[in-house]
Amino acid sequence: MYAPNFYRRCQCEGPLTDKAGNPVHNDDGTPKIGSIGLTCPKLGRKGHGSWAFTLELDRGENGKRQRVRRSGFPTKEKAEEEAARVYKDAERGTDVLSDETVGEFLRRWIKTKKSLARTTRHGYAEHISLYLEPHLGHIKRRDLRVRHLDRMYEAIEKENAERVLHYLRVDALTEARDAAHTAWVRVAGKKEERRRTRKAYLAANTALREGRTGLRKVTSAATMHRINDTLSSALSWGIKVEEAFTKNWAQLVELPAVTRPKPLVWTPERVEHWKKTGEKPGPVMVWTPEQTGQFLDFILDDRLYSLWYTFIFSGPRRGEMCALPWPEVSLNALWLRISAQIVEVAYRQYGEAPKADSVRTNWLSLDHGEVLRLWREQQQTEREEWTGVEAWVESDRVWTHENGEPLHPDWVSRRFKRLVELSGLPPVRLHDLRHISATLSLLAKTDIKVVQERLGHSSRQITSDTYTSVLPEMMRAEAESTFSVVPREVSYDVHRALDIPDDAFQGDVVVVFAHGARHTGNTWGLGAQTRPDSPMLGEIRTVGRGQEHAANAALKWIRDHCASQGLEVLRIENLNDQYPEDQRKDFALLRFFIARAEGPDVSQWGPTKVPSPRSSGSRGRAGRRSSQRSQKAA
Repeated sequence: MYAPNFYRRCQCEGPLTDKAGNPVHNDDGTPKIGSIGLTCPKLGRKGHGSWAFTLELDRGENGKRQRVRRSGFPTKEKAEEEAARVYKDAERGTDVLSDETVGEFLRRWIKTKKSLARTTRHGYAEHISLYLEPHLGHIKRRDLRVRHLDRMYEAIEKENAERVLHYLRVDALTEARDAAHTAWVRVAGKKEERRRTRKAYLAANTALREGRTGLRKVTSAATMHRINDTLSSALSWGIKVEEAFTKNWAQLVELPAVTRPKPLVWTPERVEHWKKTGEKPGPVMVWTPEQTGQFLDFILDDRLYSLWYTFIFSGPRRGEMCALPWPEVSLNALWLRISAQIVEVAYRQYGEAPKADSVRTNWLSLDHGEVLRLWREQQQTEREEWTGVEAWVESDRVWTHENGEPLHPDWVSRRFKRLVELSGLPPVRLHDLRHISATLSLLAKTDIKVVQERLGHSSRQITSDTYTSVLPEMMRAEAESTFSVVPREVSYDVHRALDIPDDAFQGDVVVVFAHGARHTGNTWGLGAQTRPDSPMLGEIRTVGRGQEHAANAALKWIRDHCASQGLEVLRIENLNDQYPEDQRKDFALLRFFIARAEGPDVSQWGPTKVPSPRSSGSRGRAGRRSSQRSQKAA
C-alpha cells in the first residue's frame, strides 16, 4: 500500500531534549548539544531545511520490515515525485533498498560471465577500469540514470581535448629535438661549439621524454560506442537476472555517429599524392590487381612467401594462419580447414576456437597447392638442419620460424609491414589483405555468398559492407553497361558503309573499335577498325554537342549494322578515359565485342580430353617459381 510519510528536517544544532521535552545534560551538568533535526523552531520558515520521506514496503523474508528513507529534497513536490518513483520501481521488482554501487555491480557482473572470449573479456575489463568505474563507480546502483552517462561522455570528450593538446605539445617537442640533433650533427668548428649543441640536443631530448609522460590515445567515437555496449550488456544482465534496474539506461544515450571507414583503392592519383606527401587517403586501403601482382613478384624469394600468398588468395585472419596445423591441410584434395585461432592479449598468445561461423573449409587452386607443397619441403629441410644444432620445436604448425617455433600474430604484422615498405608499393595493413582477397573475388565474378563463406562471416551483408571495395575496373564496367543499355535517337550520315570481313573474326567473335574526332565546330567524323593499323571498315559523319553525342552515334551505327547482318553485340566498353584529360572533349573511343549469331550448340560441348595440369610439360607458375629459386640459388 502506497502511504509515504513526508517531513522536513535540517542540520541545525541546539540543546537536546528527551521524549518528555525535558532538557538533556552532560555529566558535568551542562546542556547537551546536538542535531535538533525535526524539533528545530526554524522549520516553519520558508526555505529552511529540506524535505524527506519514509515509505513502507511489503515485508521481506521472515516478515522482516522494509522501509525506504530518502532526504535532501528542496520542496515537498520533489519528495513526492521521488516517493512515487521509488514505489513504482519497487512494484516492478527492483531492489530499491540496495546500497550497491555501480562499480561493485560491474565487478560482480564480469565475474559471472564465464563464457566470454578472452579478447572480449579483456575489452570489457578495460572499459570498466578506464571509463565506467572512474566516472560511474561511486553512484549507487539504484540511482543510476541517463544523466550520469551523459556526464561521463562529456567528461571523456573534455579529456580528449586535453589529450589533443598534449599530442600537439609532444609534436612541438619532437620537432625541437630533431632540430637540435641536426644542429649538433652538422656543426663545424671549435669543440666548444659542438659541446654546446650536444648539450642543447640532450636537453631537448630530456624535455621530449618528460613531455611524453602520461600521453594517452584519444577516445574515438567508435570506442565510446563500445564502452556503451559494455555497459548496456551489464545492465541487460542486471534486468534479466536480478531486476536490478528499471530500464537499460545505456540504450537511451545519444552518442556521436560512427562512420565505418570505407576501403579505398590505390589509384594512380592517390599513389602520386602519397609519394609527394606521405599521407594515406584513408585508414583502409586496397591494392589494385596490378599492385598485388607486383607485391607477389617482389616477395617471390621471401621465406614466408606461401603465407603471404595464402593471405591474398584465401583472405584468412592472422590468428587463424598462426594456429593452422598441417593435419588441417590437404595438398592432394587441395583444401585447408580453419578450426582454431591464436588471440593476442598484451602480447601474450592464447589458443581459442573461432566463432561458429568462422570454422570453415577453403578450397585451394592448383597453383596454391603447389606453393604449399614447396613450402612443406622447405620446412622439412629446416627441420633436418636444426636436428644437429639445437632441438627442433615440434609445433606441427604450417608456418613457423626457422627452428619450428610458432609465429606470433604481431610479428607477422610487423614482418608484412616491413616487406611492403621494401617493395616501394603504397602501404596497406595485413588485415587489408582480406579486403583485397574479397575484392579480387568479386572482380572475378565470384558470387558474394562464396566469398562470405571463404572469409567466415555470418551473413553476406557483413561481407558486402565491410570487406569489399569497388575497383576502378568494376566501376568502369558498371558505367559502360549502364551507358550501353540506353538507346538514343541520333542522326548520322554514312560516308562509307560498314563491312566486317570474315577474316576479322577469331572463331565466332570479332573486336571492333569505333573512334571519333571533332572536325570543325560540332561536326564529328567516326570510323571503325579492328586495330589501329588496320584498314578502315566504315565511316560516318554526325553533328552534335560533344563527345557523348559522338559516342551515341557510334553506338547506334554499330548496333544498326549488327541488327541488319544477324550479328550479336556481346559487350560494349567506353574507353574515352584513355585520352588525356585536356583532349577528351575532342575525341571518342568505344570497343565492341561482336559475335556471329550461328555457333556451336551448347550440347556440342561434351567432355574432352585435356592435358593434365600436373604433367611434366605444364608445371604452372609455382613450378616456374621453384625453377627461378633454384637458378638464383645457383
